[in-house]
Amino acid sequence: MTCIELLQWAMPQLHLRWAGFRRNHRQVCRRIAQRRVALGLPDLDAYRTMLETTPDEWRVLDGLCRVTISRFGRDRAMWSALVEKVLPHFTSLRAWCAGCGAGEEPFTLAIAARTIPLEIVATDIDDEQLARAKTARFPDGALAELPADWRALAFDGDELRAEFRAPVHFSHHDVRTEPPAGPFDLIACRNLAFSYFDEVQQREVAARFRGLLSDERSVLLAGLDENVPDFVEIAPCIWRPA
Repeated sequence: MTCIELLQWAMPQLHLRWAGFRRNHRQVCRRIAQRRVALGLPDLDAYRTMLETTPDEWRVLDGLCRVTISRFGRDRAMWSALVEKVLPHFTSLRAWCAGCGAGEEPFTLAIAARTIPLEIVATDIDDEQLARAKTARFPDGALAELPADWRALAFDGDELRAEFRAPVHFSHHDVRTEPPAGPFDLIACRNLAFSYFDEVQQREVAARFRGLLSDERSVLLAGLDENVPDFVEIAPCIWRPA
């Protein structure tokens, strides 16, 4: 059995969709290989057998099926549209970044919305990623897509300046569970639920988001090539409830 075959068999049982992992499955496969070796299993057929006989291992596999790839300013067209078409309608902003990873997205939002009072709730299921986020230090590769003037404004070397860290509050959270207390003017859930979850879980997450958006100006940020059930795209990667 190959890793791809294992994932195609296992993912429906985790309410995940293989199509979302097609481009990023190598990261997941490396973790599964490390797990198999740690368990002393000879091959992936043996790991599948373990899954079939050990229910608790499904929780471990779910944790292995996380893609932790992010960058500041990812999908520049979205950030440009946000600054030009959305943020001017707000005199203050309360936002939730779901699946915030190591902080690249909420910190980019803090830079983009720097001219208005701002509160950003940033959550992720991965405690290692959250620990990295709290250091607010990033390698050049994470900053490669950030506009040069934004980088000059917000960074001293590899460290984000304190005024852009201050509005962002990090905490552990699984987007599939009860959300943080709303309402929010903006929710960002990019390259997570609407890439990797199956349709049932996507609709559940989208329904939670709709209930948390504060008014008709509020928006949801999604990833490139993602579609959000019962939302309408108003600009690249920017959505409002239908």
